[in-house]
Amino acid sequence: MSKIKDLATHKLPREKLNKYGPTKLKDFELLAILLGSGIKGKNVLSLAKIILKKIKVIGLEKLTLEDIKNIKGMGSAKSAQIIALIELSKRFSEAKPEILSPEDIWKLCSDIRNSKREHLVAFYLDTQSRLIERQIISIGILDTNLVHPREVFEPALSLRADSIIIAHNHPSNSLKPSKNDILVTEKMVKSGRILGIKLKDHIIITKNDYFSFRKKGMINGKD
Repeated sequence: MSKIKDLATHKLPREKLNKYGPTKLKDFELLAILLGSGIKGKNVLSLAKIILKKIKVIGLEKLTLEDIKNIKGMGSAKSAQIIALIELSKRFSEAKPEILSPEDIWKLCSDIRNSKREHLVAFYLDTQSRLIERQIISIGILDTNLVHPREVFEPALSLRADSIIIAHNHPSNSLKPSKNDILVTEKMVKSGRILGIKLKDHIIITKNDYFSFRKKGMINGKD
């Protein structure tokens, strides 16, 4: 078995990360960087593969410190590192939910569904469609003359968001977009193109349902 020092420089995980960034590394390579070193008879890359295989078999939710310590050669310190990493990743995942559907947005708008006033809310997302931040942009009738793209896109620039989803509630419980709803959407799409921050969707929220501009083909999927 080849030792880690025998690998070509461009294949070493740290060097790959420095040259290409973390997204170009495989799971076991990322774990190898965190482990730092291997154990007797196994270099760090081989050890990382063994650990990941065990994690997949047991599952993240059921994995314990003892499960990792039971891997031959794994001591208390390295095992604790793995468990700490898994717990930290869980907490980050909980803090940044992934936004995949209009229903996700509807669930995150529980505070405005029953409001008697319209609220325009912006969801700022990273490149993995994870929520960076949610902000209430305006309260009142959604009017193209009152809602300026700057109010929506300024936070996106400071948060370094990759994309935005906007949502607003209809106190009337009607899912039909108004003329102003359509005009605001068109304005935001155009502004997003200029800034390079795409508007992924505009969701109309009611008490029990939602309307998605993208689902209805009113926002181009390529925007």
